[in-house]
Amino acid sequence: MILMTPFFITIAIYVLAAIVPAIFLMREIYRLDSFEKEPNDLLLSCVVQGVLAAFAAIFLEMIGQTILSRSGILPTSRKYIIILAFCIVAVAEEGAKFFFLYRRTWREPNFDYRFDGIVYSAYVSLGFAAFENIKYVFSYGLAVAFPRAILSIPGHLGFAIVFGYFYGRARIAASRGKRSRSKTNLIIGYILAVLMHGFYDTCAMTGTKASTIVFIAFVVIMYIFIIRLVKRESVTNEPIYSMFVE
Repeated sequence: MILMTPFFITIAIYVLAAIVPAIFLMREIYRLDSFEKEPNDLLLSCVVQGVLAAFAAIFLEMIGQTILSRSGILPTSRKYIIILAFCIVAVAEEGAKFFFLYRRTWREPNFDYRFDGIVYSAYVSLGFAAFENIKYVFSYGLAVAFPRAILSIPGHLGFAIVFGYFYGRARIAASRGKRSRSKTNLIIGYILAVLMHGFYDTCAMTGTKASTIVFIAFVVIMYIFIIRLVKRESVTNEPIYSMFVE
């Protein structure tokens, strides 16, 4: 059979190495959604939105990097790395996730519990991370699969959970006619996701001994914070009572 040839087996191994960590984290988020499980087709749709967000982010980052490369700032300078990490990569990637998440789920009838904001945000982000991981594994080999499984994919999930925390609250505020509070929650969630993502990438791209220590400390603290936050949000989940008000 063609599917059993060494070529296709190798392709399957690469794909599985890239996506299994994301699937595992999706299952954990699904398990924590204890009040009312979301439909499988909706969750799959969120994953697809994450893939679309990845394509959009690639395009936006290409434009941003082209502009930055023509700015005269040395690519090896700290200023260049900070601008690249915060203003291009983080802004583009978190912005693309936000756009596709909002477009698909904001008016979704199943968005009837606060924790759903975290679920939808996590699935979009993990769809994004899985696609990005496939690209990296096929570009650089299986050697990058393990470090990305414990750093990059959970990192994307961490940013998503922080945004999802505010996304769920924004949805509740909107459903009760509090438009200003809803917008404030969306803005805060997006800014925090960008700042976390930018700081993560800055430390990773700087590559010094000091930045590596800061990076490891940041990742450990973020993981502890995120695990506690998502568990607390799962336990204290609340329904969205009011009819949606635009």
